[in-house]
Amino acid sequence: MVQRTRLDEDSCPVARSVDAIGDWWSLLIVRDAFDGSRRFGEFQRSLGVAKNILTARLRALVAGGILETVPASDGSAYREYVLTAKGRDLFPVVVALRQWGETHWFGPGEPMSRLLDRRDGRPLRTLEVRAADGRPIRPEDTEVERVGEGGQD
Repeated sequence: MVQRTRLDEDSCPVARSVDAIGDWWSLLIVRDAFDGSRRFGEFQRSLGVAKNILTARLRALVAGGILETVPASDGSAYREYVLTAKGRDLFPVVVALRQWGETHWFGPGEPMSRLLDRRDGRPLRTLEVRAADGRPIRPEDTEVERVGEGGQD
């Protein structure tokens, strides 16, 4: 069996983040948690993923501090999964992926789900990366300050 390369000690923040949530099932679980899913069965119905895979991904997200389990909101014996502060901090990442997908993976007029501002029912403004002084930043406007040998950025 091929062993997965661990990146949890890499000097690159992107590598560590991908190590924590880079699995596509995990990111879709986080997406569903933002959409209100809380129970195992809700995640499984939404994603259509096998129970063993879902169990493993949920355990990893809990172990990573992205989700936590809490008593069921209806008072039953079940447990529910809720986003932690660390998990909620993934919201801009999920929005950025959504907006990138809307731009690059759908044809003109092709139906897609939409993320709307609950207050006014309008789509969100496209996310932008900005410098500390507020000006828009493009990839060519940045550089990576590398640390030591061994890490990749």
